[in-house]
Amino acid sequence: MQRDTSSSDASASHTGRVRRRRQPSEATADGNRANGQPLLVNDRNKYKSMLIRTYSTVWMIGGFALIVYMGHLYIWAMVVVIQIYMARELFNLLIKSSEEKQLPGFRLLNWHFFFTAMLYTYGRFLSRQLVNTVTSDHLLYKVVSGLIKYQMFICYFLYIAGFVWFILTLKKKTYKYQFKQYAWTHMILLTVFGQSSFTVANIFEGIFWFLLPASLIVINDIFAYLFGFFLGRTPLIKLSPKKTWEGFIGASVTTIISAFLLANVMGHYQWLTCPRKDLSTGWLYCDPGPMFKPEHYSLGEWVPHWFPWKEVAIMPVQWHALALGLFASIIAPFGGFFASGFKRAFKIKDFGDSIPGHGGITDRMDCQMVMAVFAYIYHQSFIAPQNFSVEIILDQIIRNLTYEEQKYLYEQLGGIFHERQMQS
Repeated sequence: MQRDTSSSDASASHTGRVRRRRQPSEATADGNRANGQPLLVNDRNKYKSMLIRTYSTVWMIGGFALIVYMGHLYIWAMVVVIQIYMARELFNLLIKSSEEKQLPGFRLLNWHFFFTAMLYTYGRFLSRQLVNTVTSDHLLYKVVSGLIKYQMFICYFLYIAGFVWFILTLKKKTYKYQFKQYAWTHMILLTVFGQSSFTVANIFEGIFWFLLPASLIVINDIFAYLFGFFLGRTPLIKLSPKKTWEGFIGASVTTIISAFLLANVMGHYQWLTCPRKDLSTGWLYCDPGPMFKPEHYSLGEWVPHWFPWKEVAIMPVQWHALALGLFASIIAPFGGFFASGFKRAFKIKDFGDSIPGHGGITDRMDCQMVMAVFAYIYHQSFIAPQNFSVEIILDQIIRNLTYEEQKYLYEQLGGIFHERQMQS
C-alpha cells in the first residue's frame, strides 16, 4: 500500500515536472550558464539601466557645456554646489538617528567646519583675482586687502570656535559617536577640499586646464562602460566586479587619442585658453602663448605622393595632453576603485541617488578629484613659467604691500627711471 502511494506520488511528481513549461527567462539563464558567458542581448534589465544612464549622461553633458560657455564664475559656482552635495552625501553615511536626536544642532557643527574650510581654500586660490576685481574702489580695496592679509588668522579663529563648540556639546553616552563624527568631518574636508579645490585653481589658469582633464574622465568612463558592456569578459578587479579588462584597455586607447585631438580643438579658442585674472564675466582676449601656437611638421617620405597633406600642424600642448590622457586612463580609474572599496566597507551600493542611473554626486566625482590634482600639479611643473616675470612680481606687490607702500614703490621707480633718462 505504501509502495503504491509512493509510486503514485512519484508519478504525479514526474508528471508535474513534465507538464511544467520552462519560462523563456529560465531558458535564457540556463543558456547563459551553459555557454559560460552572459548573453547581453536578452538581458532587458541591463539595457534598461543603460537607457536611464544614457539619458542622465546626455543631460549632464548638456548642462555642463552650458555652464562652461557661461564662464569662469559659473564653473566655480558649479564646483561649489558639487562640493556641498558631496559633503552632504558623505556626512549622511555615519548618521545615526538615535544619536542625532540626543544632539540637537550637532549637524550644524559639521557645516561650520565645511564652510570654514571653503573660506580658507578659496581665499588662498582666488586672492589675486579678488584684489584685481576691487582695485577701482579705494575703500573696498583696503577692506579686501585686509581680509586677504588676515585670512589665515580669520579661518583659524573660526576653526577654533568650532573646536570649542564641539567640546561644549559633548554628552555622556554619546562620546564615541561624537568623536567619530568629528574625525569623519575632517576626513570629508580633506577628501573634498584637499583635492577638488585644485579644480578651481585650474579654472582660473584657463578653462582649458579644467575642461580637458574633466572631459577625459568623462570619455574614459563612457567608453569603459561601452566596451565592458558589449565586449567585457575578463574581470579587472574584485572591488568592482563589473569592471573588465576589455573595458579598461578599450577606454584607455580611446581616451589617449581623444586627449590629443581635443587639445587641438580647444586650443583654438581664447575663451578657453586665456587665464582669468579677476572675478568679472567679460569675454577674454589674450596672447595664447607658445603652447597654443601650432608648429608645422613635414611628413616628407612618410606619405605617398598622391596624399593631399604634406605637413601637419600640431600644438605643443597636444603632447602634454597625451600625458593627461595617459593619467586619466591608467591612474584616475583607481579613484573609482577606491570609492568602490569604500562603499563595500559601508555595505552600500551608491553614495546617493541624485543622478538616475549613476548614483550620487560623489559616485561621479571620485575620478575627477584625482584628475584635478594631477592636472594642477602637471600645469605648475611643466606648463607655468618657473622664472620671475612681470605678472608674478606685480602679483606679489598687490597681495603683500599696502596701498601706501605700493604708491611709495611707484614713486621710487619713477625717480629711478627719471635719473636713467637724464644720464642717457
